[in-house]
Amino acid sequence: MIQARDLRLATLCENTAKSLWLLGEWGWSVLVEAEDLRILFDTGLRVSATYNAEMMGIDLTSIDVIALSHGHVDHTGGLRDILERMGTEIGRSNFMDRHERAIDVICHPDVWGQKYVRYPDETDYGFRGIPFRKEELHARQGACFVESRKPVWITDDIVWSGEVPRVNGFEELASICYLQQVDGSFVADPLMDDAALYLKTELGLVIVLGCAHHGLINTTRHAMEVTGLDTVHTIIGGTHLVNASERQLQCTLDELRGLNVKRVGVSHCTGQRSAARLAEALGDSVFFYNNAGNIVTF
Repeated sequence: MIQARDLRLATLCENTAKSLWLLGEWGWSVLVEAEDLRILFDTGLRVSATYNAEMMGIDLTSIDVIALSHGHVDHTGGLRDILERMGTEIGRSNFMDRHERAIDVICHPDVWGQKYVRYPDETDYGFRGIPFRKEELHARQGACFVESRKPVWITDDIVWSGEVPRVNGFEELASICYLQQVDGSFVADPLMDDAALYLKTELGLVIVLGCAHHGLINTTRHAMEVTGLDTVHTIIGGTHLVNASERQLQCTLDELRGLNVKRVGVSHCTGQRSAARLAEALGDSVFFYNNAGNIVTF
């Protein structure tokens, strides 16, 4: 189990910033420091993750592994910039004993899909996928993509979730997400690449979300099943409650209370209305708004 004193979560990219000297940018990126390992989970939209890391005194060359939650640009758009900043020090990764100049990027194979968004009041589809080609990132920036549909154990106590099953009846997929087919047509995106990071600690599970497209509670239940732990201490990240129905909000609150989650730090795609609802229901001892520059310790 990870000792609480050896765990730190530093948010590099989020819609809002904690400090005058940091950038707020629609997106998500968090550096997970557990014992002697540094995992970058998502890379933000463009430049904020690298800029904020510098302002926070975080050395990006110390990253051992990168993991992606899904293929939307606000979670992957900063990947090339981060890899470039890492430069010749990219060989620090020793995950799975790969080539000394490669850094492993854990992801689902569907992250490379042609992802688009169309809002109800619009007729055009806007591209929201990864703005880079895999071959470019591998050849020029040294990224080695570890693609999997199943959980990937990074250490004995840290696992990237793989596909999150949708098992409850109240957490619905966002209706604005689409995939473009080879023939140019669009179909609903099942977002099978939606993933999270699970950490086994002495305090219980710490769950780091990306966007939780498959649901905050579905993701939490999956974390418990994959890790074998039934105690959830902290959940942090995007919850995709921005357009949640009253039923989904109430069911989510009921589940969080039933699981006796100690800390819930929401970010990015939670939405102000839903964040306010969670804050009022959970109270200051549990709820916190997690933005760029925030550092969570245990």
